[in-house]
Amino acid sequence: MNTLKLNGALFADMIRCGAKNLAEKKEIVNELNVFPVPDGDTGDNMSLTINSAASSEDIDDPVSLAKTSDAVMRAVLLGARGNSGVILSRIFAGLAKGLEGKVEANLQEFDNAMKMAVSEAYSAVAKPVEGTILTVIRDGVNSAHKEMTSETTFEDYFEFLAREMKRSVDRTPELLPSLKEAGVVDSGGVGLLYIFEGMQFAFDGEKVDADFLKTRKNEFEELDISLFTEDSELEFGYCTEFLLRLQNKKTNISEFSVDDFTNYLKSVGDSVVCFKDGSVVKAHVHTKNPGEVLNHCQQLGEFLKLKIENMSLQHNNSVIRNTYSVQNIAPRKKYGIVTVANGKGVVDTFKELGCDVVIPGGQSMNPSTSDFVDAFNQINAETIFVFPNNKNIIMTAEQASEATEKDIRVIKTKTIGEGYSAISMFDTNAEDINTLIDELNGIVSGVVTGQVSQASRDTKMDGLDIKQGDFLGFSDGRILVDKKERKDIIPELAEKLGAENFDICILFYGENVGENEAKEMEKILKEKYNRLEFYLLDGGQPIYDYILILE
Repeated sequence: MNTLKLNGALFADMIRCGAKNLAEKKEIVNELNVFPVPDGDTGDNMSLTINSAASSEDIDDPVSLAKTSDAVMRAVLLGARGNSGVILSRIFAGLAKGLEGKVEANLQEFDNAMKMAVSEAYSAVAKPVEGTILTVIRDGVNSAHKEMTSETTFEDYFEFLAREMKRSVDRTPELLPSLKEAGVVDSGGVGLLYIFEGMQFAFDGEKVDADFLKTRKNEFEELDISLFTEDSELEFGYCTEFLLRLQNKKTNISEFSVDDFTNYLKSVGDSVVCFKDGSVVKAHVHTKNPGEVLNHCQQLGEFLKLKIENMSLQHNNSVIRNTYSVQNIAPRKKYGIVTVANGKGVVDTFKELGCDVVIPGGQSMNPSTSDFVDAFNQINAETIFVFPNNKNIIMTAEQASEATEKDIRVIKTKTIGEGYSAISMFDTNAEDINTLIDELNGIVSGVVTGQVSQASRDTKMDGLDIKQGDFLGFSDGRILVDKKERKDIIPELAEKLGAENFDICILFYGENVGENEAKEMEKILKEKYNRLEFYLLDGGQPIYDYILILE
């Protein structure tokens, strides 16, 4: 093929081919961790992000490139996970802006849109760092632009793009000392390269079955209907989603008011999302009376697609699978709290502290933008505070805050310790929200969190010669202790963190640690720091054998 014009159908095929290529190679990306613990984030995050678009039927518009790129943008924005996923979503947001209004695009127009993609990606990061995915997309686009001539085809352009992106990836260790020290290249850049390399396959006519790219394994698991019995109460109503084709014989399509229709949905339910694309209305509403909604809609047109799910059944199943830990819906209040945690004991602790929604996640399990938005929709509060508890989740939480009309405030907690301390001291009676935010940030700045995990590979870092299987004690991105035995870690880590200068010590032990060992660690710490107040908690968290919190 010598492609000179790009339409919506081809662009959809490109997205799916790119997603499949990354899905097949994501473990390679996961292994490119600078930090030698088994987190495996980047490949999974980027794959799930791009898959959210590739598995969507909304991108199938053979007529309009603008509509396809806009659908891709919306899907990846909601599906974005982790910092790499958020940046990837901004790349496609910039591309969609550049293709706005275009039924199809020639190469010059597409190249201009790619420049907008670079600009949008850089603007998403408060302090852009070179030697990352940002550098790779910029270098690739700049080089492809320079090599373009009047004879260049789309196939040529993507060849130029991928070739320079590969060179840029290889250069990342020279730009980031941490990569060079660890002996790896930037994982986000590699993930992006795999996507764009895969997109090239579409020019050869390759097609990808969208079912291959479903983003969550449990989305299509059979529900356990025994969890909603003959005596159950419909507490949460029905999640109702539909595509409605307005009919000329039923309504005046040109005068149809999305605002009026949205107001109607709000009168019979909540969590309303609604927009109109031509004569098609796409809507989402949580309601206890879906039949009433359907009857109203059929006065305006006919359904193209319809999905109704019992949210009480979904909730019961999700609690079993630990999808969400949600407190009962309560009357409207001043403040709501959303946090992110993993491990039954840690989750239960946050619920006991008063969190409205605990989104399961953390290292190796980053929630999506959509997960946060869903959580916000479950809370009836004037202002919702979010505690991400992981530096790789902060950008996702911030992006989610921009995707809702609710008043969301993100406190940039980077560890479970910071989140625990801030939430435990949250003043629910505070009158001035800015003062409350300052107080929470002050609490966070005074907390020190140490973590223990096993090394996933050999490496040299922070002056230590680390071997796979060693137990590592680290804090704030620095490895402080390297031991062959786990029992030797906690005493030295506590000393490195200056435990004698604090008043309180909380020790969460993980799923791989027995109670007897944990109590022995507590005993050792109490004997050495006898003025500290101690709390030993069975966190049940994966990856981290211990989380040591000092306040």
